[in-house]
Amino acid sequence: MQWLRRNSVVIAGLGTLAYMVLPNLVVTLFSFNNPAGRFNYAWQEFSLDAWKDPCGVADLCGSLSLSLQIALWSTLAATLLGTAIAFALVRYRFRARGAVNSLIFMPMAMPEIVMAASLLALFLNMGIQLGFRTILIAHIMFCLSFVVAAVKARVLSMDPRLEEAARDLYAGPVQTFVRVTLPIAAPGIAAGALLAFALSFDDFIITNFNSGNTVTFPMFVWGSAQRGTPVQINVIGTAMFVIAVLVVLAAQLVGNRRKNAQPK
Repeated sequence: MQWLRRNSVVIAGLGTLAYMVLPNLVVTLFSFNNPAGRFNYAWQEFSLDAWKDPCGVADLCGSLSLSLQIALWSTLAATLLGTAIAFALVRYRFRARGAVNSLIFMPMAMPEIVMAASLLALFLNMGIQLGFRTILIAHIMFCLSFVVAAVKARVLSMDPRLEEAARDLYAGPVQTFVRVTLPIAAPGIAAGALLAFALSFDDFIITNFNSGNTVTFPMFVWGSAQRGTPVQINVIGTAMFVIAVLVVLAAQLVGNRRKNAQPK
């Protein structure tokens, strides 16, 4: 009993982690399955056929490429705009600052289906044809709030004396920003960018309302589930999960090396 009490927090953390990772492990397992019918829901036998030909299903890789393009462009735009907005909200005082601060976070609090319907009505009233452009605009809009939240939290924790010291050493505004401010804010900017990419790539509800005839990867998965689930979907999901884990591990390794390299 004493051992359980001492390690209760660790046990709870490991249990929560296992609960979160379990669906990914199931997806990975069934990426090696050879289903007897159209649906990949019951284990039949081990096979590498899907891994040898991940684009064997029509339009799968096309929809994946489209989702990656939208996610990359929306992440870039949302990160640039969100970083600028976060610095403005923290560093400057202007009229309606409180109202702007509240409006920025509305997409985070608003149900996705409400935002999706509102954007659809806006695009239709403006006569904009639904497709790649409307999806990109919608994704930038709802990713922006998450980037602002991540960067703003980092900027609020920054010590202004570091920038003052740089100016005292005759660094100009651009030099101070590039060599002092930006490196300190970089973890928050990177966190916001990664979050925006994940949200954009994974989004279905807003995309479904504003896509027209354009099919992204989440929409392809949803459509395939109505007719049968190809094993290649599990392959792509497993590959994305592995890449995400490797990125996190690489970032952790770089952070540990920098920490150890600092003089004590």
